[in-house]
Amino acid sequence: MIASLAGVVAVWNRVGVYIEKNLDLLVSFSAGVFLVFAYQVGQEAIEHSGSISAGLAWILGGAVFVWLLFKFTPDSHSHAHGQHSHTHLDARRLLVTDGIHNAADGIFLAASYAVSVPLGIAATVGILAHEVLQEISEFFVLRDAGYSIKKALTINFFVSSTILIGAVGGYFLLDMFEMLEGPLLSLVAGGIIVVVLHDLIPHSVREAVSIRHYAQHVVWFSVGVLLMLGISALIPHTEPVDELESLPLAQSL
Repeated sequence: MIASLAGVVAVWNRVGVYIEKNLDLLVSFSAGVFLVFAYQVGQEAIEHSGSISAGLAWILGGAVFVWLLFKFTPDSHSHAHGQHSHTHLDARRLLVTDGIHNAADGIFLAASYAVSVPLGIAATVGILAHEVLQEISEFFVLRDAGYSIKKALTINFFVSSTILIGAVGGYFLLDMFEMLEGPLLSLVAGGIIVVVLHDLIPHSVREAVSIRHYAQHVVWFSVGVLLMLGISALIPHTEPVDELESLPLAQSL
């Protein structure tokens, strides 16, 4: 939840000015971050599902669900950057998907601490490292969607609080909540794919006004991909499946 406030960098003098002037490029950066994130969560979802076909089916279901969720509901936010008006982003799909993901992370944390405190601490560090990058990327998307800095930070914080649902539920009813983790991760993977391919990338393409501008979007997208891959390589956010599956119910209680 603290990581969700990473967007506070937007109020830092020159950093904030740069962010506000280049929100369209930072959306491309966010697209790169979330594309890698979707791939990683998809891998975890397939592992939880027991087979590739079942995992892909759940991911497809998640994509359809998130795509339909706000398809026929107009977004009320509109804005303009300086003299350049442009089509605004609809960030609601991203917010819903992130809320589901945070609940799954809460279950992961509860299960990790149930195995051992060192494993729980390692899981916490891994989640925190990934969340900082994901949450600041989400902040860029919310700002480009027309939310004020204060509102974007507030919404991010409350969406991140769904981690408490998974953590508290996992603490008291670990076996039951672990059964939900696979479907939740599949919904997240499918939802993020929709957000990247339906919302973020098309938005960046629409906003590009020249060949040079297109190239800048590609560069920022690539930076997002590489940065997320780098963090994942240094601090993996993977679940110790074997250890968690061997956890007796007595330990979880």
